[in-house]
Amino acid sequence: MRPTLALAVVFSQLSLLAFGGANAILPDLHRQVVDQGWMNGQEFAALFALAQAAPGPNMMVFSLIGWRVAGLTGALVATVAIILPAAILTYFTAGLWFRLRDRPWRKAIQAGLVPVTIGLVVASAALVTASTTVNWRTGLISAAVAGTMYFTKTHPLVLLVVAAAVGAVGFS
Repeated sequence: MRPTLALAVVFSQLSLLAFGGANAILPDLHRQVVDQGWMNGQEFAALFALAQAAPGPNMMVFSLIGWRVAGLTGALVATVAIILPAAILTYFTAGLWFRLRDRPWRKAIQAGLVPVTIGLVVASAALVTASTTVNWRTGLISAAVAGTMYFTKTHPLVLLVVAAAVGAVGFS
């Protein structure tokens, strides 16, 4: 299968599963792109980090993967494939979802999707951590950043700069 067609198929399917945004489908995205042989886990983590550090939507990771796989055409195909199916589904279901907002089963579905989304985001964090932890030192950096984020209100960019500086001086 041509790479652009494979991107379209994989990303269209993932688009319909992206409850909670790109981070919720990160584990399956990782599995798909690594299984396809498009990149390894560390390359995936690097593209994800770049997408997270850049201003704008975190959906940029899909465009970056498309670019890596098939250049500009791949980036365009990946972007359209991840956005269009969910946009079409949302367009056709939003009115109905709003009209049924007071129904008990609708509230139950929505309440049930919350823990699923949280679980998927936690799985994404674990996947990125596992992909980037190459030794005990990088594991320590990851744990320190996670702890700092959890217990303080430190801005993530401050932690990114500090972690990069620590890595640059040879800690990792």
